[in-house]
Amino acid sequence: MTQAQHVFGLAGWSGAGKTTLLERVLPVLAARGLRVATVKHTHHDFELDRPGKDSWRHRQAGASEVMIASSRRWALIHELKDEAEPSLDALLARLAAADLVIVEGFRREPIPKLEVYRSSLAKPLLAPDDPHIVAIARDVPVTGTAVPQFDWNDAAGIAEFIVARFQLSVVSKSSR
Repeated sequence: MTQAQHVFGLAGWSGAGKTTLLERVLPVLAARGLRVATVKHTHHDFELDRPGKDSWRHRQAGASEVMIASSRRWALIHELKDEAEPSLDALLARLAAADLVIVEGFRREPIPKLEVYRSSLAKPLLAPDDPHIVAIARDVPVTGTAVPQFDWNDAAGIAEFIVARFQLSVVSKSSR
């Protein structure tokens, strides 16, 4: 990870709306001229390509890495086989430079995090037991913690909190 990268996490129970919140905050940060990368952790197996496609066939034949490239995007698929799951630091080291990296998942990592809390899940608040949670996005006001709280729909306020936390230089798109 380069010095220029700031890492901020979104933590919360499954179904709390972390991805939905991220979809709302990302455009606000991008509109402020910030280059933002994301890292998503999942506990499930996943596929980036479909069975039968060339890249899938390459992996099935034993390639340890397969890169897929086009004029619009590229992706690198690394097969772990018997290797341990990479740490967050190892994954961050593979990213291109960005002003900010937002991590979804990796709940136990010692990085500043925003807890996404949904009362309808009837799950306990994570903030009281995690000193790295620095704010909460919630659907109803919560008690038991002194960290700042944001309405779950306040994407602009949450984005401003992140910008201020890292003292990020915001540039207009026209000056880039």
